[in-house]
Amino acid sequence: MARPFSTSRKRPDPNSGSGSDSSLKDETDSDAPASRVAASSRVITVNLPLPEHHLNEKGLPSALYARNKIRTSRYTPLNFVPKNLFYQFHNIANIYFVIIVILGFFSIFGVTNPGLSVVPIVAILTITAIKDAIEDYRRTLLDLEVNNAPTQRLSHWHNYNVSEESISLWRRFKKACTRTAVPLWNAIKNPIMRLFVKNYNPDSLHRTFSLRTIHSTTSEHPNGTRFDLSRTRSKAERKSYVNEFRASADSRSSPRSSADYSASRRYLSKSGGHVDSDTGPATSVIDPYATAPGTARFKYDYWKNVKVGDIVRVSCDNEIPADIAVLSTSDEDGACYVETKNLDGETNLKVRQSLRATRAIKHASDCERARFWIKSEGPNPHLYSYSGALFWENITHDAQGNVNGREELSEPISMNNMLLRGSSLRNTEWVIGVVIFAGMETKVMLSAGITPSKRSKIQRDLNSYVIYNFGILFALCFIQGLINGIFIAKEGTSGDYFDFGVTGGGPAGAGAITFIVAVILFQSLVPISLYISIEIVKTIQAFFIYSDCLMYYDAIDYPCTPKSWNISDDLGQIEYIFSDKTGTLTQNKMEFKKCTINGVTYGLAYTEALAGLEKRRGIDVEAQGKRMAEIIAKDKIEMTSELQKLYKNPQFREDRLTFISSDFARDLSGANGEAQAKANHHFMLSLAICHSVLTSDKYPADGAEDIEPLDYKAQSPDEEALVSTARDLGFALIERTQKGVIIDLLGQRIEFPILAILEFNSTRKRMSVIVRMPDTGKILLICKGADSVIKGRLSEEQVIDITEKTYEDLENYATEGLRTLCIAEREISQSEYNSWSKIHKEAATSIENRDDKLEEAANMIETNLTLIGGTAIEDRLQDGVPDTIAKLEEAGIKVWVLTGDKVETAINIGYSCNLISTDMEVLVLQMEGKDLTTEHVREVIDEYLLQSFGLEYSEALFRKAKSDHSSPSPTHALVIDGDTLKCALHDDVIHRFLVLGKQCASVLCCRVSPAQKASVVKAVRKNFQVMTLSIGDGANDVAMIQTADVGIGIAGVEGRQAVMSADYAIGQFRFLQRLVLVHGRWCYHRIAEMLPNFFYKNLFFTITSFWYQIFNQFDGSYLYDYTYLTLVNLAFTSLPVIILGILDQDVPDAVALAEPRLYRRGILGLDWTPLRFWIYMIDGLYQSAVCFFFMYGLFQGSLGIVTQSGYAIDTAYFLGVYVATGAIIACDVYVLLNQYRWDGITLGLQAFSILILFFWTGVYSTSTYSAMFYGAAPRVYGALSFWALIFIAIAACLCPSFFFKSVATVFFPKDVDIIRERVKLGYYDDVLQAEELEREKGQKPMSGKQKESVMDKLTMKKWRDEHSRRKTVSAADQDHDGHELEPRASEVLSAIERSAYKRTKPLSQRMKFPTRKNQSSENDKNLHSVDEE
Repeated sequence: MARPFSTSRKRPDPNSGSGSDSSLKDETDSDAPASRVAASSRVITVNLPLPEHHLNEKGLPSALYARNKIRTSRYTPLNFVPKNLFYQFHNIANIYFVIIVILGFFSIFGVTNPGLSVVPIVAILTITAIKDAIEDYRRTLLDLEVNNAPTQRLSHWHNYNVSEESISLWRRFKKACTRTAVPLWNAIKNPIMRLFVKNYNPDSLHRTFSLRTIHSTTSEHPNGTRFDLSRTRSKAERKSYVNEFRASADSRSSPRSSADYSASRRYLSKSGGHVDSDTGPATSVIDPYATAPGTARFKYDYWKNVKVGDIVRVSCDNEIPADIAVLSTSDEDGACYVETKNLDGETNLKVRQSLRATRAIKHASDCERARFWIKSEGPNPHLYSYSGALFWENITHDAQGNVNGREELSEPISMNNMLLRGSSLRNTEWVIGVVIFAGMETKVMLSAGITPSKRSKIQRDLNSYVIYNFGILFALCFIQGLINGIFIAKEGTSGDYFDFGVTGGGPAGAGAITFIVAVILFQSLVPISLYISIEIVKTIQAFFIYSDCLMYYDAIDYPCTPKSWNISDDLGQIEYIFSDKTGTLTQNKMEFKKCTINGVTYGLAYTEALAGLEKRRGIDVEAQGKRMAEIIAKDKIEMTSELQKLYKNPQFREDRLTFISSDFARDLSGANGEAQAKANHHFMLSLAICHSVLTSDKYPADGAEDIEPLDYKAQSPDEEALVSTARDLGFALIERTQKGVIIDLLGQRIEFPILAILEFNSTRKRMSVIVRMPDTGKILLICKGADSVIKGRLSEEQVIDITEKTYEDLENYATEGLRTLCIAEREISQSEYNSWSKIHKEAATSIENRDDKLEEAANMIETNLTLIGGTAIEDRLQDGVPDTIAKLEEAGIKVWVLTGDKVETAINIGYSCNLISTDMEVLVLQMEGKDLTTEHVREVIDEYLLQSFGLEYSEALFRKAKSDHSSPSPTHALVIDGDTLKCALHDDVIHRFLVLGKQCASVLCCRVSPAQKASVVKAVRKNFQVMTLSIGDGANDVAMIQTADVGIGIAGVEGRQAVMSADYAIGQFRFLQRLVLVHGRWCYHRIAEMLPNFFYKNLFFTITSFWYQIFNQFDGSYLYDYTYLTLVNLAFTSLPVIILGILDQDVPDAVALAEPRLYRRGILGLDWTPLRFWIYMIDGLYQSAVCFFFMYGLFQGSLGIVTQSGYAIDTAYFLGVYVATGAIIACDVYVLLNQYRWDGITLGLQAFSILILFFWTGVYSTSTYSAMFYGAAPRVYGALSFWALIFIAIAACLCPSFFFKSVATVFFPKDVDIIRERVKLGYYDDVLQAEELEREKGQKPMSGKQKESVMDKLTMKKWRDEHSRRKTVSAADQDHDGHELEPRASEVLSAIERSAYKRTKPLSQRMKFPTRKNQSSENDKNLHSVDEE
């Protein structure tokens, strides 16, 4: 194809010239490896050949960039089998069983049916492979959908940055395979589908479109409509369509030039004709004199065919196919709006700008005439930063078209000019951009997969118990080989007559062979099905969590969504919960409540935190709340009237007004003097200007009727609240343009040119705009940010009285639980701005350390500010937060709040959500200035420990605190700010800080950064070695969510990034109590009970074979038919254990919530301990001995065991049927006895598992293939001795265990035993009925007050009956003073009665938990808080 312009004309080297940055120079040469070239900074040219040192010896680009095709799936059809097997054999148990199978094929080891021994391992590998294949197939479908998505790519145009000749031989082979296989598959599939599917149409099932359609269809003019990709056009239609497109394109008005690039000129074409003077600014990259063939067209193509350097066009509501630099947009000012929800979870629209020099590119012909090159940084995963620069030559011509001069110009490319792959274009008709990164080199793909892989605590400990089993196996095999070798060495034994030569060449060799035989014989000791059983159980547990309608949040249609299915049992062992505040404990729906302007405070509000503060002072908050509501309503009417007098604002809606202050409206009119009126006017104008908010709708022209209020799209709810309040008061943001913003200022529309925006980030904690005032021409810098940041930047000439009064008002606002911001300004001279603008432009143009340079430039201008006021915004608590925190604390969980708010705000929120009570002493760690040192922080912590708790720090004290898992006394709360926390997390202080936090009932960390949140979680988790849970809703919570053992994301208004990174996602904080106290506790109990039962049954069945070896010189003789060894773990005993792990339930969910203290066993890990493991193993050892020797005794007695038909059954294999049947039934019943919940499903599946044994024995023994096992079923099952002995043996096996469990339940009851007894006696009927009503109401749970009211009514009659019954109880059993009774049978009833007495107090008292005193009450002693085992 001919190049679109002559290359003979000399052009500048993209890597040289005055405008280039030396840091951008590509350090690679043509001989460098492709990977190295692609990984470094890259140069991308458009319509310019690459420099020679960017070409290889063949003249092709030396940089091999990634394709835009991605693959997130792990497997392909070619490598699935070997790769999946490779991953599965990372499990040592699988390797062990493969070795067992291989050894079985050697006849020397005596395996009678080695082929059958393959079944278990093949079944396990196949099931796992199918599961992996299903998971990977879903990912593959998503990959195909993404890779074959449509986009518009410039075709019939040469991209110099890539070469078609660089396609590898392997790719060509795969393409050929695909082209051959797909038609063949369709030819086979379609006729079959037509036979079974009515009206089957294969074309309607295709989710992608054909390339034929793509290349035969010219894209339409971007008008915001959706394209019908399945339609094909005739040649005539296409021709007419193209002509319409060209005509409409030529008739489009050009964009207006910006203020900085206002000059324009006429360009002459080579034919001598004139080009529209507005084709582009003088600094446009379009060369009007370039020869262009005019063949380029935007045509549809697959995403996977997009390459680096391609020019693409994206239409509205479509996703961006690659990381592109924006060249132009449909907006005349070059703006476009993008939604990045798929990248960072943020749902708010973000504005992006096209490059100024490329803004004139509107059509494909413009792309042909553009000449520029881009120097870009290399691929990296940073979603919020990008450094690059655009370079081009500005060529001037004389009247005859001759070149007068050349000037190399540059323009920086920042993140503001980039659209990332996966983001969606919104509110913009189209965007044209050049591809910078493609495929796996895009930022979203490089940042994917950063979520750490988590394994549950029990699963981490499980390997050690598997090693114990291997140890037992080795010991048994060693004993067997040793003793058999000793027997072989003896002379004069029966072996001299029956063994014709010793196998193995001697006693040592025989012992070694016997060792291997024993490994095969005792293979069931190692649980081959354990891991797959755990996966099945946890998968179904995750489904139960997802299906719980009581954790469904109907407001956003969001259920509780498990994202990590393998850590459900960790939810039942959480000791520390770390929570964000904003959006997690609060609603993150900001309401502007108060402000202070020029030292005058405005606004009426009665916040939750203020109510909590007055409650501590003894004020009746309910009456006070009613009075304040009346006052606020009256003042709202007065304010509305005053505002209507001032200006009839079409944007005003009384129901949306949150800022209530009639004084402000009157002062705005001049009632308090002209100075205050100007201050109020300027304050609201500053709120309307200083932001990054976008308008979602176009504001109608003047004079329009029925104007709908404008809605705003903001990156934070705080900004939206500020701008919305300014709108309601007559300072409405109408439109954001490239020059600035248009404000409806009390009825007059004025455009305020924005010269620069210094954006907000978590480090700066402030945002500034530099604006030129249209009335005076003055340049103002308006800055808003945290009060602590603004205070250090105020001018020394600031009026001290106003500053002090403003900060005093802000302190009062914080005391009321409001979020505060300061507003300040500074007037800048033109000369100062010009000099600063050069510095800022250089910083913006640089590629290395751009952020640091921009911060330095911002610090230069954001100084000597004048404070003009402050704002206060309320973020209300979510429903059910206080009750949830009280439940969690009663369960023994410590709740820490990590927030970025001020100390005063956090303290008051702590009071309102029950973290801090009126009886607590609040210890504050807040150092400033010279006191902010590690040494001073250490001294203050030591002082707090000594004075408040009487403790002197030592390492012994730290070790004691580490081993102590009890709840702290509810007497103190700790509050620490971010600066002090840096010192507290120092290696010399961290142990002291953790000990102090351990002694406090609540800990609030304020003014902390995302990194500090993660550091606190890590410090507690690693130093105390406890299970932690983090919960948050925003991107700033991702670090701590990923650091904790369990991360919970709340699907809030801040976005979904926390949800994307979390292990579980919920809609509201209140669902946390059900997730942790119900499902977490159930999952932990089920897994903790399932695992020892699993090990028990394996040991039980295996040791019976070991007992048999005693009577066979330990020669490895088989007691059972080999099929029993193969199927015992796979079919006969695995199902009951799995059912236990899925369905077991000790108490109902409502009772678990009513008695949170049941959760404490999980914190202490009492249900899964080494002692418990060995108890089950010893029990299995005892039962195996009983089961074997009972059966062996029958055969040893030589009673002539025959059937009614005269068949003898006293053979080894028939003895094996006796022992195997007894052992398997005993195992299954034993598991049932350890299960709390017995219902039809449980009992039916248990019976089914036992029947499988009889079914297999009956079917298999009827086949001659079973050899010596032939006829076993009719002979053994026809003998009365079999059924009698089975019953006696099972009873003897299970009676001791049943006896000990009964004694423990009656005389040494655990908490759950007492609670279960109370449930049976009906003491929780009110709770259960309330829960049932809650379910019947639908999927929205009742609030605490609703539930309390229902339970009050349900309990009233029941208490009268119970009270009269209690009068008959003996005096000994009415001991309600809290003293524990003697350990006798009456203890259980007495404890139940006293607990019932406690529960029947007024429900308004026992259903609310305002303080932690309830945890330390004397009545709690009657319920065993923790069972010490």
